[in-house]
Amino acid sequence: MRPGRRAVKMDVNQPKQEHLLALKVMRLTKPTLFTNLPVTCEDRDLPGDLFSQLMKDDPSTVKGAENFMLGEMLTLPQNFGNIFLGETFSSYISVHNDSVQVVKDILVKADLQTSSQRLNLSASNAAVADLKPDHCIDDVIHHEVKEIGTHILVCAVSYTTQAGEKMYFRKFFKFQVLKPLDVKTKFYNAETDEVFLEAQIQNITSTPMYMEKVSLEPSIMYNVTELNSVNTRGSSCSTFGKMTYLQPMDTRQYLYCLKPKPEFAEKAGVIKGVTVIGKLDIVWKTNLGERGRLQTSQLQRMAPGYGDVRLSLEMIPDTVNLEEPFEVTCKITNCSSERTMDLVLEMCNTNAIHWCGISGRQLGKLSPNSSLHLALKLLASMQGLQSISGLRLMDTFLKRTYEYDDIAQVCVVFSHLKPES
Repeated sequence: MRPGRRAVKMDVNQPKQEHLLALKVMRLTKPTLFTNLPVTCEDRDLPGDLFSQLMKDDPSTVKGAENFMLGEMLTLPQNFGNIFLGETFSSYISVHNDSVQVVKDILVKADLQTSSQRLNLSASNAAVADLKPDHCIDDVIHHEVKEIGTHILVCAVSYTTQAGEKMYFRKFFKFQVLKPLDVKTKFYNAETDEVFLEAQIQNITSTPMYMEKVSLEPSIMYNVTELNSVNTRGSSCSTFGKMTYLQPMDTRQYLYCLKPKPEFAEKAGVIKGVTVIGKLDIVWKTNLGERGRLQTSQLQRMAPGYGDVRLSLEMIPDTVNLEEPFEVTCKITNCSSERTMDLVLEMCNTNAIHWCGISGRQLGKLSPNSSLHLALKLLASMQGLQSISGLRLMDTFLKRTYEYDDIAQVCVVFSHLKPES
């Protein structure tokens, strides 16, 4: 048995039977910090300062903080405890010869039965030649729990007596695997083919968790950028602060930005139909450093519907000057996978935004799943946050018009004249 762990006896339910060997199965778990319940009273009460003095003399309390439920001592667990999904289940198996005779050909087998599979956890499948009286065979098994629900540890022992009789018995140990985290995801599809993922992670256990890592492993078509830190004076600082503990029932939100890789960015039809984004990898620690890890299944988004033609803004200034021309860059994509389009661009002015250029110009033919870029000039006649609207694309083949309003917004400010030198 490894130091720093305590073997806790597991529940068993089996009929009594006389055997030469005795089987014991115990869970290996780490100790916990001892907490002391403080008892206090006012000075004018009958005990006076007796309770206070007793707490100061108690070796389990922290000096100077006797009235808090803090402790520096470790206590060994007295029950089986909880097992959570993603943790490592460790168990100590011991077969002891209780008889006065030598037992031969001892074979110990440990299987873990879940709702979907049966796993062999035995370190060795070789039989022990003989076992003398008062001697034992010890083994420690480990298994990373990957399923929620009922688990049954089946321990089977077979051996041969001195008389040559073959004996066999089994013990069953049942335990429940609980869910440690509640993970919810939301997707936001940007006009620039970027996908923003918001992951809400809630600690649904009864103890705090140290969140060691929460990362997103993207699919083959995307690169990911984590948006969970800010740059302060040249150094990166987590948005959650220095303390990365997640208290019971607390929820933390993580944000990621996925951008198509360059080799896929121009394939509009391919990116349009991609629904698989990636999977979350979550690593945490509890108690005295016991580690747990969860990986979600492949996260899927709802594929955005762009129609036959898609228009997006590739470049636009955040702030523009009043009554001064400014430029934006548009990207027009033929999302159809079958037919070529012959497009005509029309520009309609609004009260605040005016287009500079010729309306009704031919853009030429656009092949399926291909794109073209346009540099357009505009002029703002009103201050404030103004919406860019009024673009129209007409397909001359089908005589169909596509309208694009509220494409983006710009902040229009009054430009101050420079002082004369």
